Amino acid sequence: MPVIETERLFMRRMNPTDSSDMYEYACQEQVTRYLLWYPHSDRAYTKRYLEHLQGEYRRGDFYDWAVVYKAHRKMIGTCGFTSFDIENGRAEIGYVLNPAYWGQGCATEAVKAVLYFGFYQLGLNRIEARYMVGNDRSRHIMEKCGMTFEGVHRSLLYVKGVYRDIGTCAILADEYIRSHPEDCPDAPIITRRRLFDFRGR
Repeated sequence: MPVIETERLFMRRMNPTDSSDMYEYACQEQVTRYLLWYPHSDRAYTKRYLEHLQGEYRRGDFYDWAVVYKAHRKMIGTCGFTSFDIENGRAEIGYVLNPAYWGQGCATEAVKAVLYFGFYQLGLNRIEARYMVGNDRSRHIMEKCGMTFEGVHRSLLYVKGVYRDIGTCAILADEYIRSHPEDCPDAPIITRRRLFDFRGR
């Protein structure tokens, strides 16, 4: 699992020792309102979830990072790829953040770093993100990161007993690379690289 560093953030694999920091936000209804999962019931549940993820990391093709705020040495959320379409060079990105850090640009900073990794390290052609209609905050993050709104699928997902309309934003490799050259001064620092070749070359 590569480590990514930005101006304010340190992004690394999640560990069971993150359970207290994760539970702090994962237990809140306002955080999970527009997500597919319910608030975590207790810290033990959070720790079991993080222990489960260790097996996902060992597979070598799981890219979901703990987002650590460097100044506070605190895990404040997660950001990474929720799914891959290997044959078509496509991936979906997802993120969640502790409400104490909302409105400070942290989610945008993390998403931009993952976009850079996806296009320059994984060689993706398209990265998309989806949000439940009503979650204007999430769509705003997508658009700040250069993604284009592509439309809404009505009643696409049945979530927590309700059919939800789902919006999609996306960005293509050529669009991204034109405005984010690999050697740009504010490019994230990526260490412990492990390249993932979708096409088996």
